[in-house]
Amino acid sequence: MKKYLVYAVILVVGLLLGKLFFGGTMEVQKTKDNHNHNETSMVNEMWTCSMHPQIMQPEAGDCPICGMDLIPAETSAEGLLADQFKLTKNAMALANIQTTVVGQSSADNNDGITLSGKVVINDDETAIQPAHFNGRIEKLYVTSLGEKVSRGQAVAKIYSPELIAAQQELITAYKLRASQPQLYKAVQAKFKNWKVHGSQLEEVVKTGNVKTSFTIYSHVSGVVTEIAVSDGAHIMDGKPIFKVSNLNTVWANFDVYENQISLFKKGQNIKVVTKAYPDKFFNAKVSYIDPILNSQTRTVILRTVLSNKDNVFKPGMFVEGKIQTGTETTKQVVVVPASAVLWTGKRSVVYTKATANEPVFEMKEIELGAKIGDNYQVISGLDNGDEVVTNGAFTVDAAAQLQGKKSMMNKSGGKATTGHEGHMKMQSNKGAKNVRIKVSEDFQAQLAAVLESYILVKDDLVNESTIASSKNAKAMLKQIEKVNLKLLKTEDALKEGELFISPIKQETELFVASEDIKEQRKHFQNISAKLLSAIEVFGVNKKIYSHFCPMADSNKGAFWLSKEESIVNPYFGKAMLNCGEISKIIE
Repeated sequence: MKKYLVYAVILVVGLLLGKLFFGGTMEVQKTKDNHNHNETSMVNEMWTCSMHPQIMQPEAGDCPICGMDLIPAETSAEGLLADQFKLTKNAMALANIQTTVVGQSSADNNDGITLSGKVVINDDETAIQPAHFNGRIEKLYVTSLGEKVSRGQAVAKIYSPELIAAQQELITAYKLRASQPQLYKAVQAKFKNWKVHGSQLEEVVKTGNVKTSFTIYSHVSGVVTEIAVSDGAHIMDGKPIFKVSNLNTVWANFDVYENQISLFKKGQNIKVVTKAYPDKFFNAKVSYIDPILNSQTRTVILRTVLSNKDNVFKPGMFVEGKIQTGTETTKQVVVVPASAVLWTGKRSVVYTKATANEPVFEMKEIELGAKIGDNYQVISGLDNGDEVVTNGAFTVDAAAQLQGKKSMMNKSGGKATTGHEGHMKMQSNKGAKNVRIKVSEDFQAQLAAVLESYILVKDDLVNESTIASSKNAKAMLKQIEKVNLKLLKTEDALKEGELFISPIKQETELFVASEDIKEQRKHFQNISAKLLSAIEVFGVNKKIYSHFCPMADSNKGAFWLSKEESIVNPYFGKAMLNCGEISKIIE
């Protein structure tokens, strides 16, 4: 009994000593572990990408756009004003964000004002070669744009039932010319009105044989700029066959912004320079200022006539015009580098650095004046000495959207849609690939022809040319109609073909009917999605790049196709020309 009592005492003493020596340490360690865990959870609550700050994820990983490792996002905004936001120094370095302190410049500096323009055909020196009778073209001799045509040159061979009947009348009148001279003169006058005379009529009269076709000779001279008909086409009296222009003189049309109109007048001297001859100036005078303002671009056309006897200027060539405005004052105005300005609709914005030693930024809306070299005059919105972002402005803008601050696409600020709420699903599917179905090379060639027309439409949207895009969309529609689904031999292939081709055709028809570029881009987005899937399924025997812009379609994101690796954005044009990334490569 005593033996068991001794064991019990030893056990109790052992427990008391263990708690005394180790209990406090365990509790401290437990408290410390909990503290560290909570601290780590708070610090690493959100993760972002240095190159794509719009990416925000609750845990570490890879960026879904570029694959880089995510880094902890900035969580502290202490001391910042309502519209200010902060970037990480790592993001600043990787995105190569650069800033410049803006200064002042004289409004009437020696460089004057630089205008951007384009060489076009001189409409005052154009002429049309019309048809003078009804008929059908058996042979067209003028077939190429840019071809030179001289007065008296044969341009087309025409079959005309009207002229065949008139020749019978002429032969009869010729035989009766002694007794009925007035009848013979009347028939001759009819042929003269049709511009048919000379040796062609003498042959008919002398032989008594009716000619089945007549040759039309040009009564205009110049370079062919438009051809309205082709072999086999029917022509009507008065309708044009082709148009020619005299390129000894051309027009240079320049865009003048609304707030610049008062600075210009007819007769002002202007120096014109081209990229083809960057070191050579061509002197001219302002010959015309459009009295009607373009309500969409808020510009008017300023025109000058350029002598072109040496064929230096080609219609379609871009030019710059430098004009001394002749202002007598030396008012100092703030100027900002053109690379700092972001445009959206009618708004122009820049991002300024709020503090000298910290990457804190704020968006400012500005009003631009004239362009001076690579800079813009700033009428309002900036002060001398402000530090603006001149490189990486789009990255800064993405960070502003992410943090709910005022941005290019979110004028009023507040928690904005960054684009990932709407297009995260698209991002996650960007690497997905449709199953390839083996089809004939003939079908692939037909699909490739549709793609070639599509690329032209894409380029037109990049250049913001609605007229050209509609024209090329019509050509694309013809290529779509040539796609023969009967070449798809299997049931699965035919089902997929019907699923893609019909919607592409429908959207292209809607595109052709649209005159507004916003509507065109909306239909182009739908065309792109279907064409991308069709090419993935059937292939076109070419390497095709699928590009993706997260800001298109109201920040939902949209794709487009290209044969080139470089990014040129058809949804924003020059406003955000290089916005986007390669989402996949199709081979």
